[in-house]
Amino acid sequence: MAFNIELPHVGESVTEAVIGKWLKAPGDAIEKYDPLVEVVTDKVAMDVPSPATGTLTKILVEEGETVLMGAVIAEMDTDEEIVPASASARAATSSPSASRIGTMVQGANVGPTGGEFLDTSLSTPEPASVTNEAGGGNTSGSSHGSTRQKGFSPVVARLAAENDVDLNSLVGTGLGGRVSKKDVLAAVEKGQGRASAGSAKDSLVTSEDEIIEPTPIRRMIADHMVKAVSEIPHAWSAIEVDVTGMVEWRTAIKDRFESENGVRLTYLPIALSVVAGALRTNPRLNSSWLDGKIVLKKAINVGVAVAARGGLIVPVVHNADEGTITELAGKLEGIVKRARSGKMTIEDVRGGTFTLNNTGALGSVWGGAIINHPQAAILTTEAIVKRPVVISSNGKDEVVVRSMMNICLSFDHRIIDGAEASEFLQAVKSGIEAINLESDLK
Repeated sequence: MAFNIELPHVGESVTEAVIGKWLKAPGDAIEKYDPLVEVVTDKVAMDVPSPATGTLTKILVEEGETVLMGAVIAEMDTDEEIVPASASARAATSSPSASRIGTMVQGANVGPTGGEFLDTSLSTPEPASVTNEAGGGNTSGSSHGSTRQKGFSPVVARLAAENDVDLNSLVGTGLGGRVSKKDVLAAVEKGQGRASAGSAKDSLVTSEDEIIEPTPIRRMIADHMVKAVSEIPHAWSAIEVDVTGMVEWRTAIKDRFESENGVRLTYLPIALSVVAGALRTNPRLNSSWLDGKIVLKKAINVGVAVAARGGLIVPVVHNADEGTITELAGKLEGIVKRARSGKMTIEDVRGGTFTLNNTGALGSVWGGAIINHPQAAILTTEAIVKRPVVISSNGKDEVVVRSMMNICLSFDHRIIDGAEASEFLQAVKSGIEAINLESDLK
């Protein structure tokens, strides 16, 4: 029997995806759960598995195209009894194969830079495109449908703008009558654009310059950065923290900690524990702006940064306020291993309510990160630097060498005012500075 293969839903906030690479071709025999196509969303890049055993008969969406979740992307023949399409899509996303991830892209770049959490400092990023790309309600139908889209993908819109092409004048050849990148390029070649691709390039580049075609992931990063900055009124605040006690405590126990627990003790679980506690007492920082209202998130799910081969990714530590430093260290080590081996799950990247960024691993001492939309704030921990500091003791001032670190907060000014931001920063500062050699942290 003929069967339509739909793009499975991977989360309530994910509305569309870019087709990255087809792993099978028409005529190929495929087994149920075999990787079928690589797709990129604003949450994750993943392999979509085959929903049944059979033969792939037709590919309906080309590589590089943006489609809505739930849309039909291919057709196959199968002898299996197939459940209704909506249930099939849910089963596909819940299958073991569906949860395998190659490179994850977080719903926003969380800072100007990022890096993995190193022992010498306390890191992060990436992406998404949100478009109005549906065609009158049935993008899930066959490619032979006549429905025309009401919006256009970011790639198509950008290309049309660069070449001054009126998208409404084009007849789409994509799925459901959608205007594709090829349609725009064809219009440019026919002279429909008032500025040709060649003339646009000539005005911006020289023969010595190199032109790089952005990957689907990089395009989604760009789109999401624009969305985050244009929709969220950013404000910034920063303070310095004396981390001498934390550095000394970690140095003193790290070998015993690793021996007893089987995981390394970096600064990350320590900082994460303190930040999660500060979020619990400052709930405005753990919220979102939705339809003119403030949504206070009950769960404290903190996104952190991991450097993987495919780029910086931001998996989520769920209920971070409920874990001890030992438990958080174990969770983080598991996340890092899955990220670097390409075995992350959808759950690893879902539901973040706040982001912890560490540009300090790259030597940065001050920065203003971009908020991870739709979250309300992002905290950046900068490099730990030894420097002279004036300390007052017994009425006298003295200059001593201390380990100092700046922490920088970017926050949504619709939700959070300066006073609330300062209260949160002071809570983080107090929590870190309270750590010393006498601390009995678990």
